[in-house]
Amino acid sequence: MVENPLYLATLLIKNGDADGEVAGAMNSTGNVLRPAFQIVKTQPGISVVSGAFIMIFKNNPYVENDILVFADCAVHPDPTDRELAEIAIITAKTAKNIAGINPRVAMLSFSTKGSAKHAMCDKVIRATEIVHELDPTLVVDGELQVDAAIVESVGLSKAPGSSVAGKANVLIFPTLETGNIAYKLVQRFGWCRSYRTHFTRDGCSNK
Repeated sequence: MVENPLYLATLLIKNGDADGEVAGAMNSTGNVLRPAFQIVKTQPGISVVSGAFIMIFKNNPYVENDILVFADCAVHPDPTDRELAEIAIITAKTAKNIAGINPRVAMLSFSTKGSAKHAMCDKVIRATEIVHELDPTLVVDGELQVDAAIVESVGLSKAPGSSVAGKANVLIFPTLETGNIAYKLVQRFGWCRSYRTHFTRDGCSNK
């Protein structure tokens, strides 16, 4: 197994000889993650693995410093409220440690502050509450529609007083399908470069 570069790289990370791996576009998500599941595992207190995408823009008026971080866009199809909260916390760490930004996390939905009523919105609201419980220092708010999260005028109108609305730089999607569709649309129509990170305990495997 060690002759497989993906396993060798993960063993080097586990042993402290490397901080992460660049897996390349020729490997599937499953093949990249499998060694990490087996060898590195998840950070203590985090039960779910997720995929964050660092989205790099050019002169986008809605994106401070031309960087947004999206999650989960690659791994977990339908996280529970607790899992969604964990994804938000670990993605905020990705944003700070890898993208070099101070995270302002928006928990996304098709509703902003009760504008719609649905079980899917309730999950995001509960997840936001859990994030506050698990990490009171994290700047996070939800539920927010994406325009309320990143457009200042919309944020002021729909979520006045929010510390995140209108200036979010970390976007947490409620399901894998919404995150995956969103990142591909932004990448293709927005001429945006995207870099994927799968975070585990000791490092990250990049793709």
